[in-house]
Amino acid sequence: MDKALETINSGLVWIFDNVLHAEAVSIAEEYKEKLSMTEVHTIAAIGSGVHKSMGEVAGKLHITVGTLTVAVNNLVRKGYARRYKSEKDRRIVKVGLTKQGKKVYYIHEKFHKDMADAMTDGLSDGDMDILVKVLSNINNFVACKEHHQIPDRSNSI
Repeated sequence: MDKALETINSGLVWIFDNVLHAEAVSIAEEYKEKLSMTEVHTIAAIGSGVHKSMGEVAGKLHITVGTLTVAVNNLVRKGYARRYKSEKDRRIVKVGLTKQGKKVYYIHEKFHKDMADAMTDGLSDGDMDILVKVLSNINNFVACKEHHQIPDRSNSI
């Protein structure tokens, strides 16, 4: 079993490193010199729908509003995002994507959809259930680490 865990560990490290690289390549084809992956992920957190408050976007990215402000300033300057004042409370700043920002958002979303499609290609329903459980276990582990908790392994595969 130790050999299997070593293989899983090295596989996870390889996947993590290479997913980030492949994601960057998918964006780089059209936006190579214009956007960092941090900016792409900020665009993804802003989303293509309803304008979000800076606090909502910062929470989604697990960063401070101050850090987000720097990122949004860059995206506004580059033409990918716009700031809006709330109609109800002018103190509240909302952020949304421009047409150019939405194009990047959809390219990024397509990359993730294509990755999920490739990952599940040819899997049976039972295989899909196992994959969902594995991803849930990884997600719980990362969430616990993020909150400095020890994950409960009693229900792990």
